[in-house]
Amino acid sequence: MQNESLARTPAPRRLVVMALTAALVVGACGGSAGTTTTADRAATAAAPAAVTATAAPIDDCGTRVPPSPPPARAVTLNQGATEVMLALGLQDRMIGTAYLDDRVAPAYAAAYAALPVLAKEYPSREVLLAHRPDFVYASYASAFEADAAGPRGALASLGIRSYVSPFGCAASARPPRVTLAGVFGEITDIGRVFGVPGRAQTLIDGQRAELARSLAPPLPGSGLHVLWWDSETKAPFVGTCCGAPAMMLAAVGARNVFADVAGSWANVSWERAVAADPDVIVLVDATWDTAASKLRYAQASAALRGLRAFREHRVIELPFSDTTPGVRVVTGIGLLADGLRKLAAPAP
Repeated sequence: MQNESLARTPAPRRLVVMALTAALVVGACGGSAGTTTTADRAATAAAPAAVTATAAPIDDCGTRVPPSPPPARAVTLNQGATEVMLALGLQDRMIGTAYLDDRVAPAYAAAYAALPVLAKEYPSREVLLAHRPDFVYASYASAFEADAAGPRGALASLGIRSYVSPFGCAASARPPRVTLAGVFGEITDIGRVFGVPGRAQTLIDGQRAELARSLAPPLPGSGLHVLWWDSETKAPFVGTCCGAPAMMLAAVGARNVFADVAGSWANVSWERAVAADPDVIVLVDATWDTAASKLRYAQASAALRGLRAFREHRVIELPFSDTTPGVRVVTGIGLLADGLRKLAAPAP
C-alpha cells in the first residue's frame, strides 16, 4: 500500500509481560454469585444511566462519532479496517472496500471475496460518493486526504459518519504508544457503532486467550536484540520506540535495537543498523516492499551480509497486516513468538 510513510509518519504503524498478564487476568475475572446486596441494588439502579452512556459520541482523533443508528452501507478504506469488520461478522453492512496491503487472512477470505472492491488503492471522493455510503472506516488518516475520500468534516456534512483507527490519527491526536488496550478499544468502538458490542467482547476475549497461549513462558525473545526492518533500502524504515513493532517485541520479551528513537517508525542510517549488530532481524512482507526484496538487497551488500543475523539466517518474515494495530496484531505476536522459538531450537 502506501509505503506507509504517508500513514505511518514519524509516528503511525511495551507491553511488559506483567501488564499483559494483568490485562488477561482482569479480562477473565467476573463477579461472584450470591444473594442480592446493597451494591447489587445500587448497580441495578444505575443501569439506565449506563445505557444512556453507551449512546454518547465516540471521540475519534478529535472527531465526535455518534454511535447510532447502526450503519447499513459502510465502506472500509484499508485492510486493517476491512478485517476488523469481517472479524465482527459485519460484511452484510458493507457495500465496498479498498486498499489491500497483502493477503486477507484465510478466516475472512470468503467474506472478503463477496465484497465489491472500489479501488486498488484509495478510491476518489467521486467514486466513493457514487456508492452512497453512510459510514467510512479507515486505518489511516491518509484515507481522508483531498485526493482520496476527502475531509471527514465534508463527509459529515453529507450525513456520512467516519472512523479512523486511533493509531492512524494525525500526529497531534495519536496516542503516544501503541498498546493492546488501544487495539481492543478500536474493536469496542466499532462494536458500539454497529450495535454488536457482544460480538466485539467475544472477539477481544478470544484474542486475549490466543495471547496467553502464544506467550506461555519462557518468553522466546528474552535477552535478544532485534532490528525491525519495515521497508526502504536507502535509509531503512525501522520500528522505533512506540509503535506496534515495539509493543510486539516487548510482548515476546525482546529488545528493540532502536527503542531509543522517538516515534513509531523512523528512517535510520545503515551505519547505525550495522553497529547495532542485532541477534535477529524481522523483515516485514508487504506488496509494495516484500521481505524477499529486502533480503536480496541485504545479500548484495557486503556490509549487511556480514551481519550475524543475516550470516546465520536469524531472520523472521512477518506479513505486513500482522504487524500493524488491528485485529491481526495478536496473530502477529504469535507468529513472532513462533519464529523466535524456531530460531532457538537446536539444529537437527
